[in-house]
Amino acid sequence: MPSPLEGSLQRRGKNRLKVGFNLFWRTFFLLALLLFGCTFAWLQTFRALEYEPRAIQTAHQIASLVNLTRAALVYSDAITRVSLIKTLADQEGVRILPREPVDRFVPYSSGALDQRVTEELIDQLGEGTTVASRVNDEPGLWIGFTIESDNYWLLLDPTRFSRVGGRTWLVWLVTAMALSLAGAALITRFINRPLKQLSRATRQVREGEYEAHRLDENARTSEIRAVNVGFNRMADQLAKIEQDRAIMLAGISHDLRTPLARLRLETEMSVADEDARNHMAADIQQLDSIIDKFLDYARPDHVDFKPVLLRDVIDACTYAVQDHDDMVIKVDVPADLRVMADEVELQRVISNLVENARRYGKSPDSGVAEVNIQAQANNDAVLIKVRDHGAGVAPALLSQLTKPFFRGDAARTSAAGAGLGLSIVAKNIERMGGTFALTSTPGRGLAAHIRMPRAAAPRPDVPPAK
Repeated sequence: MPSPLEGSLQRRGKNRLKVGFNLFWRTFFLLALLLFGCTFAWLQTFRALEYEPRAIQTAHQIASLVNLTRAALVYSDAITRVSLIKTLADQEGVRILPREPVDRFVPYSSGALDQRVTEELIDQLGEGTTVASRVNDEPGLWIGFTIESDNYWLLLDPTRFSRVGGRTWLVWLVTAMALSLAGAALITRFINRPLKQLSRATRQVREGEYEAHRLDENARTSEIRAVNVGFNRMADQLAKIEQDRAIMLAGISHDLRTPLARLRLETEMSVADEDARNHMAADIQQLDSIIDKFLDYARPDHVDFKPVLLRDVIDACTYAVQDHDDMVIKVDVPADLRVMADEVELQRVISNLVENARRYGKSPDSGVAEVNIQAQANNDAVLIKVRDHGAGVAPALLSQLTKPFFRGDAARTSAAGAGLGLSIVAKNIERMGGTFALTSTPGRGLAAHIRMPRAAAPRPDVPPAK
């Protein structure tokens, strides 16, 4: 059964699949559909407009050939007529044959264009003209005409007057569509390039890299130029705000150290009541811890990733609190399990989770915080789980716990923190390339799920890094 963290990652993967149809392909397919429709409509219109002129032109050519042949035969003697018929057959591919009453023929009307050509030929050559596609089982373009009461067949090669076939139209259509799709791809790429750059820059700003990507402020399009200028100014302002925030938090925290140190010294020297002195020292220690949280939260995002033994980090974090009476820690982590992380930042993450469990995860019955720390390898990742058995948190508040300065009801009643512990955990894990999620069942405790990149085990011939 998958863990809550794995379930969350699977849902994110499904969401990515749902939105994987990006703007480039959507624009490309819409343009391609439009161009395909326009090309098909143009093709149909061209065929309709080309149909009538081609039929008339074909009929005129055939009629002219028939009339010329008829005239040549009429005005030639018997010897010349035989020579003329032979010359037409050899050089022009035109055969003249006598038409017999017993000849069998098939009318030339296989298509709409053929019927139109036949009608035009009869109109130009007169009644009695016959147009056939086969005579006595011999295919061809046969024209039957009369010369001085003698009937003749004029046989032509039908390919000389054939219409444009479907294959030719298909070649034209494929060529037009290929050029149209290439043009659509170029236009779509040109249109979406500024949006892609803006999307990449937005993602980098969201991740805190304010200076990593600057948009072109000299773009030719006025609207794109205005967007780029506005985005760059916004990124500059956010970078300045982030820098000022870090400086302000660090400065305030640093400046508070001196008066707190004086207060602690004066408390030790001036307060005679030991119980009051201990309470005042505890309050000062709590303020000092809160200042440490502010400094941690304002820490720069520079980390050094290297293979780290997870068990060593957890042992270092639990060593200081394992003897406390109000806390019991159970660790189930393989000794050779390694993660790619910054060791100091990872210690800060585990320490914050352990401290959070100690403060707010105590069992209502025993008053002791029972904490379980587990880890296991999962392909190229390591899944870490830190769970307490306290009162838990309402599911509606889980998404709020990692926000800076937010504290749940238990934290508000104890007033022991600044509301930055889980925020620091989420921020540090994200910086180290991991993911962080919280689950809780009221009355059964809170569980923190961490997914970190897994580090490969060192080779036997390579000494461990120091």
